[in-house]
Amino acid sequence: MKFIEEVVVEEFLPTFRSMLAEDLRAQGLTQSEVASVLGISQSAVSKYAHGEVARNDRVATDDRVRELVTRVGEGLASSDMTPVQALVESEILIRRLERGDLLADLHEEMMPALADVDHARIHDPDSAVRTTERVRSSVRRGIRTLTNASGFSTLIPNVGSNLVECLPEATGLDDVAAVPGRIFDVKGQATVPGDPEFGVSEYVASVLLAARESTSARAAVNVRYDPALVESLSEAGYVCLEFSPDDGDEVDGVREVLADAPALTDVFVLYQTGGYGIEPITYLLGPDAPTVADCVRDLL
Repeated sequence: MKFIEEVVVEEFLPTFRSMLAEDLRAQGLTQSEVASVLGISQSAVSKYAHGEVARNDRVATDDRVRELVTRVGEGLASSDMTPVQALVESEILIRRLERGDLLADLHEEMMPALADVDHARIHDPDSAVRTTERVRSSVRRGIRTLTNASGFSTLIPNVGSNLVECLPEATGLDDVAAVPGRIFDVKGQATVPGDPEFGVSEYVASVLLAARESTSARAAVNVRYDPALVESLSEAGYVCLEFSPDDGDEVDGVREVLADAPALTDVFVLYQTGGYGIEPITYLLGPDAPTVADCVRDLL
């Protein structure tokens, strides 16, 4: 994990300060005066002057950086610009270069996982990037609970299980994070094909989205249907509702049963007992992936 602030400290600042120190020395300022203006030690100025500090060529050759060095150097040397103004001018350029520009490119090279991310949104506390990563993390925690639970593989139906969680304002399948390819029982071991992704579940995600039309559920997991299993869930205090797939479509059946159901704010259970060409399935739905995963673990 590499913070963009590290890129600024390690790549931009040494280069910028070196260029600025060189510019100020060329305008006649002594090492002591340069050190005072820049707020650094004389030994640091000496290192800059003797080329002992490595420069990042991409930063050093950027026209905007060179223009800023010239403008700030002239301003500081003539006292037309205060150190505070120089700092503000420099900060403005740094923030600009961080947002999908030079520093963002350097950041991506050091951390390739950022290739598909809007850098401007990384620094926004309310950004979609932060929200989506939190949802994916939540699904990972839930998956870990399931796969660490002894006997979970016995609850996986023939069609496979999946654990899904959606964004707070989810409207479609692309807003739901899930296990790509579902979780299958392979020789008594629950096998997870890959890391949670958005838009990879249609089966369980569709049931969750249908349930959200009349509940606050944000996560769901499907397991095999067994009357004893449903009875255990009911005895544990969970509301258990049976629905019938409408012409093989579970979504309409879920909408229909929940339309007449009491208000459901915690974990609840939906199940269908199957039919011609339809495998019976049980769904546990709740506020987040770890919570519904905990409920499944408690069944074992």
